[in-house]
Amino acid sequence: MQKLLTAFVLIGSILFSIHSTLGQVADTTKEKPYENVARDIIARGLLSCKAYDFLKELTTRVGARLSGSPQAEKAVQWGKKTMEDNGFDNVRLEPVTVPHWVRGPVEEASIILSDSKQIPITICALGGSIATAEDGITAEIVEVKSFDELKKMGDAAKGKIIFFNRPFDRTKFNTFEAYSGAVDQRGQGAVEAAKAAGVAALVRSMTSRLDDVPHTGAMRYVDTIPKVPAAAVSAIGANVLDSLIRKDDHVKVRLKLSCQKLPDVESANVVGELTGTEHPNEVIVIGGHLDSWDKGQGAHDDGAGVTESIEALRLLKELGFKPKRTIRAVLFINEENGLAGGKAYAAKDRPGEKHIAAIETDAGGFSPRGFSVQADSLMIEKIARWSYLLRPIDADRIQKGAGGADISELGKKGVPQVGLRPDGQRYFDYHHSDNDTIDKVNERELELGAIALAILAYAIAQEGL
Repeated sequence: MQKLLTAFVLIGSILFSIHSTLGQVADTTKEKPYENVARDIIARGLLSCKAYDFLKELTTRVGARLSGSPQAEKAVQWGKKTMEDNGFDNVRLEPVTVPHWVRGPVEEASIILSDSKQIPITICALGGSIATAEDGITAEIVEVKSFDELKKMGDAAKGKIIFFNRPFDRTKFNTFEAYSGAVDQRGQGAVEAAKAAGVAALVRSMTSRLDDVPHTGAMRYVDTIPKVPAAAVSAIGANVLDSLIRKDDHVKVRLKLSCQKLPDVESANVVGELTGTEHPNEVIVIGGHLDSWDKGQGAHDDGAGVTESIEALRLLKELGFKPKRTIRAVLFINEENGLAGGKAYAAKDRPGEKHIAAIETDAGGFSPRGFSVQADSLMIEKIARWSYLLRPIDADRIQKGAGGADISELGKKGVPQVGLRPDGQRYFDYHHSDNDTIDKVNERELELGAIALAILAYAIAQEGL
């Protein structure tokens, strides 16, 4: 009898344990809302891949769209019509004054050898550069890896073309970290060259890829320092220059540019939204920048972010999901050479509104890996609680990091900034160059970015922060 009682107690204990475990599973399930919502967004998005259709329209019908250009204005109208055609609420243009710089038809550089032979090298003007004289600049070239090295040269840099040749640190897994470690040459190189009494700046392209395609990007001048022309040289061209300079410290380069700055132009941010059903004045911004450099088609930078933002709203609307708080897509203008769109959006008076989060996608249309959050640890934890919804698409890494340039002005007002983080290994192969075309974008990877954006924005819209 004792053995029988012991058996009954053991069986009862096992059954209780099973019941408790099942209860815990059930409780855990109750603690994980929106799984069905996320599953529906994933399924619908991957079935349709509309983000790629939008991107194809933007890149092929409009193409490259530098601020102030007719193509940028065409992109603004395209964005407005696309939002209207997809039934977004309150579609509108918000005026922005933007700079207007043009590249010009002449971009030439060649290495002059001691026997008067010339070796052409592939260059492009950096955005904002002044032109050379009509007959160009011919001068000896000196190579440096840092601004400190240039300062130490003293008078040896006077009258020379300054060649900044610090490559990406290839040991960095994070390519954006490698970019950050090199990009000061592009932004400030012309100023430092002028300080050293140089006559021009030639900068190694911001890429780790070894090819003959130069990458442009913004540079700046200081009013109190003379302006000198600045251009990017392709990675292959940079290596050729480096090898020749090692053999001969009197190598000359001939440089010609015809770029110019024109008067500012009126443009606009494009805005559309899904209005919140319970708290319409609480707003989650999602967006990317509509402008691009005038090289390639601006596909990854940032046509991808623009079309992901449109597609995120379209998916939520098509599936019939009604957010409690307003989700607003903003296509910012002039991120590349001024940030006027981001500044204008943040500065605009919006009575009664409160931005509770801003999410930017400006890192390419590759497979999403998660989101970076620029906020305090408590806010990061609040956003990270939705990571399980993103796990089915391997986009659940939510950690501290940068949000994005366009939303940085909102960040100054205390709005949590969130950045979509896709796989970044190929981004700088294309960034700011003729390589950045639609054929470099995979439709499923692009759609996954839109899906991740839709899932996170919807969860925040429902639960707040």
